[in-house]
Amino acid sequence: MKIKVGFGFDVHRFEEGYKFWLGGIEIKHTKGSVGHSDGDTLIHAICDAMLGAANLRDIGNQFPDNDPSLKGIDSKILLRKTLELVRTKGFYIGNIDSTISLQTPKIKEYIPEMQRTLANVLEINEEDIAIKATTTEKLGFTGREEGVAAYAVVLLQKD
Repeated sequence: MKIKVGFGFDVHRFEEGYKFWLGGIEIKHTKGSVGHSDGDTLIHAICDAMLGAANLRDIGNQFPDNDPSLKGIDSKILLRKTLELVRTKGFYIGNIDSTISLQTPKIKEYIPEMQRTLANVLEINEEDIAIKATTTEKLGFTGREEGVAAYAVVLLQKD
């Protein structure tokens, strides 16, 4: 069995007038993530981790932010397309471990729904998707509530 590990990181700034999408679901907040797509930081980090493990470069290469057909796209579609790319190389997902960094809003009540949503898109068990949340103790851009950051590690396997 061959295994490969990939790491992903993404950030998006917050701005009023945008929806806040995270882990494939809408989070109630006064601000949302600004991005070419829907700005789902967690999904983007997971995509980058999957692409990296499969040596398929990164999300910006696969889904460029200057492609007008991707403007406002649901990041779950990008995640599904990323899964298809990874599968073309013979890999399947072993597990995902992720951390979301933001000061507010508190998201722990949303985590089970995020796990269900991501598991459904990726066709894996919810048990294989870990999502953790942390603050930066009011330090940096996340601490000042200017945006959100996400980190993800993905284990890919090939028989």
